[in-house]
Amino acid sequence: MNIINKYQTFYFVGIGGIGMSALARYFHASGKNVLGYDKTNTKLTQQLLNEGIDIVFDDITDEKITSLQKENTLVIYTPAIKKLGILDYFNENQFEVLKRAKVLGLITENTDCIAVAGTHGKTTTSTLVAHLCKEADLPFSCFLGGISENFKSNFLYNGSQYSVVEADEYDRSFLNLSPDWAVITSTDADHLDIYGDKNTIEEGFKQFAALVSERQTAFCKKRN
Repeated sequence: MNIINKYQTFYFVGIGGIGMSALARYFHASGKNVLGYDKTNTKLTQQLLNEGIDIVFDDITDEKITSLQKENTLVIYTPAIKKLGILDYFNENQFEVLKRAKVLGLITENTDCIAVAGTHGKTTTSTLVAHLCKEADLPFSCFLGGISENFKSNFLYNGSQYSVVEADEYDRSFLNLSPDWAVITSTDADHLDIYGDKNTIEEGFKQFAALVSERQTAFCKKRN
């Protein structure tokens, strides 16, 4: 059984991040109990509050946290969070704590996944694919790394048979995904703090493409 299916409550540490908020919206749309923490109240966190997601902005282990049961709560965090009392509490009390990329990967295991990668063009291409899925009225969920102009959101929910996912190369996060179709828009030298050089980042994209079982479902621009 996919581990995320056993949980009814999802706590997001850093819920205001663009990728984290899309995941929070997914579980909220799926009827789960979603709450979280972020350092700053932004336009995006205010939207989440308006959608019915409970968010706190103080690093305090209050009753909302201590009342959570580790048996039915999954804690999701972003690597951007380095040190936090709330996160320490969950770890010390043996809650299941997973990175955002891992959770997104677990979601794609249960779907027919279209993953869009590339150092440039991911959000635009993912939005175009999501638009086609929406027009075709497919049962799909879409996770974007930016706010789409036409959707006015970084998330779209019309079911869970298919997923459209922006595959982030940072920290090799895209290697957690289970794509059935993969798109690679570009492989420029980027995130050299992670990869070191251009050859290594290209190798990372090759590893991502290799996650697709059928070569004809991996799409990338042919070199001249």
